[in-house]
Amino acid sequence: MYLRENPVLQRELLVNLRTYQSFILLAAYQVVLAVVVLAAWPSVERLDLSATPVSAKRLTNLFFLGQYLIASLIAPSFAAGTITGEKERLTYEMLLASPLRPGSIILGKLIASLSHLGVLVIGSLPIIVLCLPLGGISVYEVVAAYVGLIVSVILFGQISLFCSSYFSRTSNSLVVSYLAILPLVLGAITLWRFLESDGQLRLQIVLFIVPAFAIGAAILMGAWAAGRMLYPPDVGSEGKEVVDLETEAQNAIGLVIQPDQFPDRLFAPPTRTDLMADGTNPVYDKELRSEIFSQGTLMLRLVIQISMLLAIPLMGILLFAMPHLAAWFGVFVIVFNLLVGPVFLAGTVTGERERQTLDLLLTTQLTPKQILSGKFIVGFRIAMVLTSFLLWPLLLGTALNMGFYSNLLSVAAYFAIILSTGLVNALIAQTCSMLFNRTSVALLGTYVVLLFIYVVPPSLVGIFNLTRTRAPWVNSLVEPTQVTSPFSALFAVPLDAELSPRLDGTPANPGDWSIVIGYFAASAVICAICLSIMAYRGRRFADGVGG
Repeated sequence: MYLRENPVLQRELLVNLRTYQSFILLAAYQVVLAVVVLAAWPSVERLDLSATPVSAKRLTNLFFLGQYLIASLIAPSFAAGTITGEKERLTYEMLLASPLRPGSIILGKLIASLSHLGVLVIGSLPIIVLCLPLGGISVYEVVAAYVGLIVSVILFGQISLFCSSYFSRTSNSLVVSYLAILPLVLGAITLWRFLESDGQLRLQIVLFIVPAFAIGAAILMGAWAAGRMLYPPDVGSEGKEVVDLETEAQNAIGLVIQPDQFPDRLFAPPTRTDLMADGTNPVYDKELRSEIFSQGTLMLRLVIQISMLLAIPLMGILLFAMPHLAAWFGVFVIVFNLLVGPVFLAGTVTGERERQTLDLLLTTQLTPKQILSGKFIVGFRIAMVLTSFLLWPLLLGTALNMGFYSNLLSVAAYFAIILSTGLVNALIAQTCSMLFNRTSVALLGTYVVLLFIYVVPPSLVGIFNLTRTRAPWVNSLVEPTQVTSPFSALFAVPLDAELSPRLDGTPANPGDWSIVIGYFAASAVICAICLSIMAYRGRRFADGVGG
């Protein structure tokens, strides 16, 4: 009953793969990859296969690393809700009461949740085969890259499923999954680029060491998750575990959340014991004080501890040892917010639809503006408070390193770019929540939009700069699009010669303030578009259409 006669696997595959969204997702993914390869394809009539151009090698590296990043971003969105979804739909205890073994349930959920991603990965193989005549990579490296990609997808899916077995809400499982996967992704990309000059060693590591580690870790986590399903500690009282905050605080290891004290009450306020004041937005008050963290403060504690553990060494390296790379710390903060922020906002409206409470909410005297603003402020507040745990190392590092004293405007630009990006992420997530009917689809749509406006423009600019085979008018059309990316804006912030000197004493990063200013203008336009869409959808909800 593990594979051939696994009803969980059969049901999940039929539900997931027979939807039209799966075909649209595959077609869009193939089109994007084809456009990237076509844009970077040399314009010369004859290719010199006797040489290995650097541009072709960088193109293939970008192709594989881009797929790896996309896989690490999508895998949790598919797998993190496999078990928590059963708990949210109140079918978890029915599943446990079935004659299925816990191991077959876990295996069926894992394979079904990664089926979409597996089809995308395998579907990209014909496109990368077209890149082989360009040189820069051999058939063996292609095989090794796909082996590493597939086993990494399995590991990321198993991590997400493991987190899903520990929490009661998909949002909590997603956040912790991303935080656990992020250091693995950074380490894998660093290792791949570090071993670029030693192809044989890289092949051996990717073909033997990485699969052994990934499959071994996946088996252990699967066995652990199956053990939790066999003897579930969170079943009883309708599947909801009763948590005593005082007992949990006494038994907690490390950080302890005190909701009645500052600054903990900023993101985990105490339960209300009095009546709301007149004029208070009840949606805001309810969302702020609801049990969004579930199981006490376990998820919040893990988020804070893991993020601080990653930020402290990066602060020492990027802000002290190599301050000319300070923009990379901003990239790390933005990636964290990009992963965490949409989780709290992509379900603001779809969550009401899934609980079948949206129509009931619309029949109240609250206006759509009050409902949406209350939900947005709470989600944005929580996302930015969690992001602020990564901002204080940036503030501390720039305050202790005297080299930044002559770059205060650049430091302020870093903070402004990060805050602006957090606002854009939140607005896009809530807009997708209003446009789609399911939280998982809204979350996936949010990440697709963010990747398209954040990653695609600078990637195309980098490809054109590498190949230098396109017409000048093509570059003139592509280069302005990078103003939508906060990553381009971070690297465009100038640093003086004291932090990033060349041998002749001139600054290594002269920067370009026009890109930074253009990013803020583009962010304002994106925010205006999102607000317009939400206002339009809000009026339709008020008129009884689309609810």
